Amino acid sequence: MTDSRGNFSSRIGFILAAAGSAVGLGNIWRFPYLAGQNGGAAFLFIYLIFIFLLCYPVMVGELAIGRAANSDAMGSYTKLGNKRWGYLGLFGVLAGILVLSFYNVVAGWAFGYFVEISFGNLLDEPNFGSFYNSYVNDISDNFWFSIAFMAVTALVVSQGIQKGVEAANKIMMPALYIILLSLIVYSLTLPNAIEGIKFYLIPDFSEVRVQTIFDGLRQAFFSLGLGMGTMITYGSYVNKQQNLTSSAAIISVADTMVAFLSGLMIFPLVFSQNMSPAEGPPLVFMVLPKVFHEMGPMLGKFIGGSFFLLLCFAALTSTISLLEVPTAYLVDQKKLKRKHVVWGLALVIFIAGLPSMMSQGMIPFLNKLPFYQNRDFLTLVSDTCDIMLTVGGCLMCFFITYKWKIGNMNQELAHGNIGYTNSYLRKYLTFTISYVCPFLLALLSFFIIIDKFFGLNNLF
Repeated sequence: MTDSRGNFSSRIGFILAAAGSAVGLGNIWRFPYLAGQNGGAAFLFIYLIFIFLLCYPVMVGELAIGRAANSDAMGSYTKLGNKRWGYLGLFGVLAGILVLSFYNVVAGWAFGYFVEISFGNLLDEPNFGSFYNSYVNDISDNFWFSIAFMAVTALVVSQGIQKGVEAANKIMMPALYIILLSLIVYSLTLPNAIEGIKFYLIPDFSEVRVQTIFDGLRQAFFSLGLGMGTMITYGSYVNKQQNLTSSAAIISVADTMVAFLSGLMIFPLVFSQNMSPAEGPPLVFMVLPKVFHEMGPMLGKFIGGSFFLLLCFAALTSTISLLEVPTAYLVDQKKLKRKHVVWGLALVIFIAGLPSMMSQGMIPFLNKLPFYQNRDFLTLVSDTCDIMLTVGGCLMCFFITYKWKIGNMNQELAHGNIGYTNSYLRKYLTFTISYVCPFLLALLSFFIIIDKFFGLNNLF
């Protein structure tokens, strides 16, 4: 592993960076509202099954590809396969760019809410729903908050793997857990908090529908940031002495714990104000500010500001990894200087995200696309990325099984893990990557398309 590419200085540095890549807005924003819409504990149970059955094997596969090839996503597929397979890596790079273009917009909203709650008068608003709608429609603030978020992301990535990506995650990941655990302790002291805990931890399987299974499968896969070459890229910075299977298990648990703990924090807050947990996407930006408002001016600002700071940390750990994927591609394949690449990419991706930013009401055409059932442009980009990631993950399984060969993957995983060759884990990963994972990802891709154009509830 050459010094020019960089590498993680230690196993803990790699695990924190990879866990930071996985942990994001999906854990703290998307997971709780999906759980709220799908019966709480029943959704949590299904989500955990798919983490073990689908996400862990796919993560191991991506890490193995990256470490074996010691290159970016495109370079890895090309080196272990051929030039045609290399386009699958490039497909993942493009998916990462597209994800970051709209993800940075939502991260800007979180940053803006942190500023408005901590230092402004947001909690004095008479109608939080109206405030949210007007806020995302006003590009003046969003522009600066999003560009600030992108600038911080670029600053970290431009410093390289050890001094940038690894160092930042060594600070932010522990800080994220500390804030999250502190908010949980507070939320559990609130009146009626026990009802939120019951909703979240005691399953009622009569609530399970096809939509519940679909949402659990979808959230599990997208929660870990798979299918776009992130873990391939991070795996390329790992030395042969590290145990990839156990590292992947720790990363999966760390990511899942953030999602689990987020529910443990949010549902007691929601139930303490006798609000519905099934509010959907507005749960974080419309419902929780009401909860913080009821706490009073001082406590509300402190708890609310802490929550949105938590959201910002989660978003930043993900935007860093998203920017690292195309950066590694251009540094490895085009032999360009990292700092030039990072700042150039940051500018291009920020500009590419402007239509998503302006699609929340500022430009009517972008707000209601006639060719996409009058949905907004940001939703179109998000849905497109969902398809690209599931297809990328499915094709990765085919690549390992039929091109690189499952035996070569197992040989790579045996490095740093002496007992792997004759273990049940080897048999489990061989079976799931060869059969279970591609089937589930193909099914998920089909369900996403059906859901967007027809609605699963209308068909099942």
